[in-house]
Formats: sequence, structure tokens, C-alpha cells
Amino acid sequence: MPSINGVFYHVEIYGSGVPLVLLHGFTGSSENWLPLAGAVSESYQLIAPDLLGHGITDSPPLPERYRMENVGQDIIGILQQITTEPAHLLGYSMGGRLALYLAAVYPHFFRSLILESASPGLESPEARQERIASDEQLAQRIESEGVEKFVVYWGKNPLFATQKNLPENIRTQLHHQRLKNNPIGLANSLRGMGTGVQPSLWNQLRDIQLHVLLITGELDTKFTQIGKAMGEKLPKGEHVIVPDAGHTIHLEQPDNFARIVLKFLG
Repeated sequence: MPSINGVFYHVEIYGSGVPLVLLHGFTGSSENWLPLAGAVSESYQLIAPDLLGHGITDSPPLPERYRMENVGQDIIGILQQITTEPAHLLGYSMGGRLALYLAAVYPHFFRSLILESASPGLESPEARQERIASDEQLAQRIESEGVEKFVVYWGKNPLFATQKNLPENIRTQLHHQRLKNNPIGLANSLRGMGTGVQPSLWNQLRDIQLHVLLITGELDTKFTQIGKAMGEKLPKGEHVIVPDAGHTIHLEQPDNFARIVLKFLG
């Protein structure tokens, strides 16, 4: 794909039909959506970019380039190059925060919104400052230790504890995918669009008129609570809690996740 706002983006496109944009999480890439692609691409055109600083997409040196408003403009630019019709939008974790931002700022580009294990950010300035400091420590860790050591550390995050139940070949694929990332890209992604630095979207939830599906895992209690709170504010929100699943439902229960997505879109 030609450069978007001066940056090369790698974008995978599967299938044909009404477009469905897929936005992956931190340390992820478009590869993470392959299990979903097989089930959904018969009915929809899947548009899965490697987000800024991830996968094969460029990793600019300035953290400001990674701010939510800039990456949001990039995603709209990608859409405009591929399709002229509104798209469904699905985002996981970091990609879910970006998807929610896009739905709030560019609603006319989208038909519906699906958020997997996502949040609208942090409400209090104090919580945001604490998170910015924490993310800066992580960013420095990536820069000093490199991607390989960071990926091992990141994989031990309690948020991903349920990934230990994945088949060994899936865990190996996920590990190798994470290793392909650029340390500059990961560090600047934390600095530019981490949960602390992003604008809080809690007060904008009531203004989103798209139909919104919130998907959380029963074992991911933090994001299930966030999902319930979001569902109470969204005018057209629906919350599905997946039993025996953690944070990465699309990897832990790919068939069930695809059924939930298709039912909502259908």
C-alpha cells in the first residue's frame, strides 16, 4: 500500500463483501486475525493493518507521531484507499481503544463497532499520570533490553495468564509474531498512544450512536467490569461475557469468537 501520511503501512486484505476493519493489540500484528479470517472472509472483506510501530509497518522515531489522533487519521486514510462504503470496525485491547476513538470522531465511516477486551481509557488525571510513568518504564525497558527479552517479560503479564492453556503450536506462533516487532515502534507506541496518554473517552460514550458489541472473557475480571460500565453508558451497547475465556478471546476460543462476531454482524 502507498504511504499513509508519510508512513508505510502493511495491510492484509481477505475476502470480499462489506468491509470489516480489524485492529490488533499491543505487540500484535495483522497475523493475529488469521483464525478469524477463515470463518468470516466468506461474507466480509477483512482489512487488517499492522498498526503504527508494529509488524511490518514503519516505526517512526518521534513518539508524537503515534498519538491517537494521528494513528486515527492513518486508519481513515487506509480505508479511503480501499473502499468507498462504511465499514464494520473490530478492535482488540489497544486496537479496541483506537477503534472506540475512531467511532467517536469519525462515526460516518463505520456501520458498527465491536470491542474485545477494550476500555475508553482512564478517567482521573492522577490515574493517567501514573500510567504514563509506568508505560515510560516499559518503553525504556524495551529500548535497553531489546524485543526478545521484553516479549518474554510481557508474556508473563497476569493479563495473559489464560494463554498458558493455548495449544503449544499457537503459543509458539504468538511468540514468534511478537518477536517480529521493532523496539522503537513498541516503545513509541506506549509513549504515543498508551492508556495513560490517550484522551479519556468515558464522557463520549453516550454520544456514540453506532450499534456496539462489547466482548470480554469471564476470567478477565478487570475488563469484564469495564465492559459492564461501558454498556451502561452506550445508547446501543450489547455486552457478551464469554465463559472460560481471558483477555484474548479471539485466540483462546476462535470458533466461539467468530460465531459471536458473525451473529452480531448478521
